[in-house]
Amino acid sequence: MPRSAPSSSLSPLRSRARVGRPDWLSSPKVLRTEVLAGLVVALALIPEAISFSIIADVDPAVGLFASFTMAVVISVVGGRKAMISAATGAVALVIAPLNRDHGFGYLVAAVILAGVIQIVLGALGVAKLMRFVPRSVMVGFVNSLAVLIFMAQVPEMHDVPWPVYPLIAAGLALMVLFPRVTKVVPAPLVSIVILTVVTVAAGIAVPTVGDKGELPSSLPTPGLPDVPFTFETLKTIAPYALAMALVGLMESLMTAKLVDDITDTRSNKTRESIGQGVANVVTGFFGGMGGCAMIGQTMINVKVSGARTRLSTFLAGAFLMVLCVVFGPVVSDIPMAALVAVMVMVSVATFDWHSVAPKTLRRMPAGEITVMVVTVAFVVATHNLAIGVVVGSVTAMVIFAKRVAHQADVTAVVDPDGKQAVYAVTGELFFASSNDLVHRFDYANDPEHVVIDLTDAHIWDASSVAALDAVEAKYAARGKKVTITGLNEPSAKFHGNLSGELTGGH
Repeated sequence: MPRSAPSSSLSPLRSRARVGRPDWLSSPKVLRTEVLAGLVVALALIPEAISFSIIADVDPAVGLFASFTMAVVISVVGGRKAMISAATGAVALVIAPLNRDHGFGYLVAAVILAGVIQIVLGALGVAKLMRFVPRSVMVGFVNSLAVLIFMAQVPEMHDVPWPVYPLIAAGLALMVLFPRVTKVVPAPLVSIVILTVVTVAAGIAVPTVGDKGELPSSLPTPGLPDVPFTFETLKTIAPYALAMALVGLMESLMTAKLVDDITDTRSNKTRESIGQGVANVVTGFFGGMGGCAMIGQTMINVKVSGARTRLSTFLAGAFLMVLCVVFGPVVSDIPMAALVAVMVMVSVATFDWHSVAPKTLRRMPAGEITVMVVTVAFVVATHNLAIGVVVGSVTAMVIFAKRVAHQADVTAVVDPDGKQAVYAVTGELFFASSNDLVHRFDYANDPEHVVIDLTDAHIWDASSVAALDAVEAKYAARGKKVTITGLNEPSAKFHGNLSGELTGGH
């Protein structure tokens, strides 16, 4: 009994110590999952980062350095655990013209400015705009992402030696069948290792990671962008920086929301927005091309490998540099077919097959299907996820406004003695539903007193107040009086503030 007392007295301290431990130290299984997931993502990042460097017309090392710094920094300052941020195609497309027209120094300066803009937008609460993205847009976003991931692999399967195709098939088979044997090691990693060993041992000549570009042999070093620090420079880089900031935030916040749904957890979108900015500022000072959340690699990390903590994100960046600097010759021998197989599997796993099932389509309202199709069409056509999300959201808002507008109605009831007319207005009154409100009254034949009952209606905007003012004016022109009743408190306040003020008064 005496010996048990000290143990009991220390339990609160031990409890507090456990609370402060990182979640990836909760068990050896979690730690193993995070480490192996980070390794798989790092391997998949190398050819992607090199490809995006080519799009931006910069040296492959620039994209690799950006992926390294983005992943490491966002793992600490980001708001969404296990999400991967690195150099991306969307950012590369935005800043490529700046690099071609003005040089690499201006590109780096634009990356730093874009990061500053993202920090400011994050602090101002831009993440709250995500609440206006409907579910149908989110589904379209996910499906278009899956299509883009698959389309990005098509060039790697065109005009290549014939062994590439059986290697891709073998890689897919391994990723489908290996989890039935064990899930201790991620199937994508097993597939990459086995296909690499087979191609090297058998001397099979197929495209490899090394064919994409030369890997860096040293770590990046910090420095200032090589540009004149003048207002003219700011004018030159500002449009590109703003575009990069908006595209990067859009993709990152959409990806964070997607990971939230997959993991059934919530993330701090404001912290993520600011974190993306910090990561881009750091990346710029290290000579990187900037970036944002990478949806394909995030799906490898979260959905395929099962990662859930910041460690996998950090290790993805750390392993990337170790693989390039220390194991460059080995990594260069990885066949592209192995990585193509991984990304094809990711695209299949990412696509929301339930959303296009005949049973779902039969039950889904036509407007929801339209929004999903519009989102997918614009993303695939422009290869820009941000454009698709914006167009899809606007389409959803228009369809919603049209649907709600039809719910507003006006019913006339004439008193038996004929001394007054009562009009009952129901529904939501806003610009789309109040436009034809003026034409629903019988100005010529109504008695001298007209009552407009808004008990079952709600006034949302100035257009509705202006429409009611117009109704009153038309009756007043005929010497008739209008009384508006039944306004709820917000509608009464809105009407009281604006009535008579929208057309210069009566």
